[in-house]
Amino acid sequence: MRGKFLKVAVAATATAMLATACGGGGDDNESSGQTGGTLRVYASEPAFLTPSGGDDEPSLYVIRQLFRGLVKYNAESSAVEMDLAESVESEDQKLWTIKLKSGYTFDNGEAVNADAFIRSWNFAAYGPNAQNNGYFMKRIVGKDDVAPADPDGEGPQKAPEPATKELSGLKKVDDLTFTVELDAPFSGFPTTIGYPGFFPMAQACVDDIAKCNETPIGNGPYKIDGSWQHNVAINVVRSDTWKGEAGKPDRIEYRIFADVDAGYAAFQAGELDVMYTLPPARYKEAKATYGDRMYEQPGDSFTYVGMPIYNKAFEDKRIRQALSLSIDRQSIIDAVFDGRFTPATGYVAPTFEGAREGVCKYCAKDVEKAKQLLAEAGGWPAGEKLILWANAGAGHDQWLQAVGDQIKEALGIDYELKVNLQFAEYLETADQKKFTGGFRLGWGPDYPFMETYLYPLYGTGAGSNNSGYTNAEFDALMKEGDSADSIQAAIPSYQKAEDILGEDLPVIPMWWSKVAAVYGENVDQFVWNSVSDADYGATSLKQN
Repeated sequence: MRGKFLKVAVAATATAMLATACGGGGDDNESSGQTGGTLRVYASEPAFLTPSGGDDEPSLYVIRQLFRGLVKYNAESSAVEMDLAESVESEDQKLWTIKLKSGYTFDNGEAVNADAFIRSWNFAAYGPNAQNNGYFMKRIVGKDDVAPADPDGEGPQKAPEPATKELSGLKKVDDLTFTVELDAPFSGFPTTIGYPGFFPMAQACVDDIAKCNETPIGNGPYKIDGSWQHNVAINVVRSDTWKGEAGKPDRIEYRIFADVDAGYAAFQAGELDVMYTLPPARYKEAKATYGDRMYEQPGDSFTYVGMPIYNKAFEDKRIRQALSLSIDRQSIIDAVFDGRFTPATGYVAPTFEGAREGVCKYCAKDVEKAKQLLAEAGGWPAGEKLILWANAGAGHDQWLQAVGDQIKEALGIDYELKVNLQFAEYLETADQKKFTGGFRLGWGPDYPFMETYLYPLYGTGAGSNNSGYTNAEFDALMKEGDSADSIQAAIPSYQKAEDILGEDLPVIPMWWSKVAAVYGENVDQFVWNSVSDADYGATSLKQN
């Protein structure tokens, strides 16, 4: 139950066809709530502010207010709803026809039309542009021509030069209509295109992506005020060119903090209105202090310790299995997180349709089995420490130290923490595959069905495959699922692919989160979207 004095949106977890990982926030009528005022929110430094580049949480929180795409996700049910698209249709699930609503523009006056989406997707897909969201275009015909595969991964050879800069599977029909040809039928296509990597971009943005990253040219309900003040703030105001439903606050100020503790101190001092996350050690205090103004529910965020398979020490899966078997997840959750989280025994959020328990047979502590597997693999390199990485300032030190202590006690492997990189630099290290040991990362759904937890992280060459994992059988099963007649029919193939992960352990599953956000006395209605998390544009402030 929410507080007596605030209208707070609450919903049950969706279990229908497009079941999602966490219940949403928001009344059935999202237009409820007062408008006006400045909403001040906690943020960490983003990596990018363009749809083609931003794939990290801090980036997406801003991009979702500056840009809008073809479809959106219902705040409560996760159901796919038309946004800028009038319709998304196909007779064979391979050739899709997309018709757009008319009259939408970018902040600079350019039309949001078929060209805007085609240019954005082409820019993301073109290999030399090195855009993080390029891999989302992988199913579109012509992807291999615009981004040829690297013949030896991270080896000395270079990928061939692209044959073209444009995806042959994208065709303009008229100003408001275009077609998308996929290389195989994919029933989930209309669901995926609500992800920000599929948002449109203005021609001026594509012409000067570096400038656009600092001062985005959006097409959404908010536009940037000034430019990105790195490590300080990003301020946005209501766009006067947006013709859709207006955002509730007049202005949203993303105040950037180097660590979550500093952000929480600012919230306590009344300098912030919303924190979508909390320092682990402050949860009990926050709940006692802000009980009526704390939003909680089971979360969909997956925390894991990635294994750098590109490093020889981690090539043998028995090493990875032994490390995982050395960890008592529940004891860490109890000691560091007050028991709030759920130990992960699989790779798909428990509240997603198709999720199962016990997929990972190496996720329950078994020291004897761990020792056996380590010995069979030839042991840990003599005299070498296990390096455990995490980004700085997010409160990961304590639990990662507990992981290291448990591994050392079980297997006699000494360890060292490396927690000195801010998030943007940390993500760059991940993308460049420069981790020298286990690395902490998290993952949340990009769209509401189970494939989002699988291919993007473990598919060969996928954009968030930071472990360097490759398995032909896994890739084949993912394609098999993609080609099923419906999302439900795809589940058995996806589950078989997940079973492979449970054996190979490209990452060590740790736990599933619980959402714990706090909001201040100035907030009238706080809205949580079941896919995209805190919805600042729909959150309203009290008006004097």
